[in-house]
Amino acid sequence: MVGVDTTMRKTESTTTNVARPPIASPSEWRAARMDLLAAEKEVTRARDALAARRRRLPMVRIGKDYRFEGPDGVVGLADLFAGHTQLYVHHFMWLDEPDTGCPSCTRAADRQFNEAHFGALRERNVAFAAIARAPWPSIRSYRDRRGWTFPFFSSHGSDFNYDFHVTLDESRAPVEYNYRTKDELIASGIPAEHLHGDWPGASVFLRDGDTVHHTYSAYARGLDGLATAYQFLDLTVYGRQEAWEDSPDGWPQDVTSGP
Repeated sequence: MVGVDTTMRKTESTTTNVARPPIASPSEWRAARMDLLAAEKEVTRARDALAARRRRLPMVRIGKDYRFEGPDGVVGLADLFAGHTQLYVHHFMWLDEPDTGCPSCTRAADRQFNEAHFGALRERNVAFAAIARAPWPSIRSYRDRRGWTFPFFSSHGSDFNYDFHVTLDESRAPVEYNYRTKDELIASGIPAEHLHGDWPGASVFLRDGDTVHHTYSAYARGLDGLATAYQFLDLTVYGRQEAWEDSPDGWPQDVTSGP
């Protein structure tokens, strides 16, 4: 086995040094791959066990009468199930100053919020809804410009975003994100001045008649598995090419935004 091979790669516009994996014989590669396969199987079994624990979480009855505005007027949380027993909510982040959807949520909607995905959910009695805190006219305008047809609702004026800790505003609720308090978030390295506005999140609900229960919410990197492009990139030699990744020296790692 040799060290990392740094070669010159020509592109249409520039020539750059690009590090590459070491070169191995087929037998060496197979031995290394089998070793990695054992570790991958451990992760798969651990992921299955984690999903089993998730299915056994208790649930919390929703006591508030959250109201949402959408294309058919004002509705309640139970209405978002559209007759199904489960509901997956994408907390769609919003940018106030330009009054527009955030780029990462927009990319996710363009690539994944489509009938192929939703049909697979409905087969298992799961409805989907995107919810943003912007007023409905702003959401409707943005939705129409993007050509989206998925269920999209406004929680404007309600406590919904604040209760589920995807909008941080101390005037509405104590700051909490990813199950950490404000002090814990600051201690983790997040500047206090950044703890405001919308943050990534998803929540899942279960309906029993007209009664709705909250079963699960995930935030931050807990949502990694939902970004389809990440799953492809994680199988490639250069990975996601983001600065936080543990990669060999010379690997490209200058991407600052998600797929």
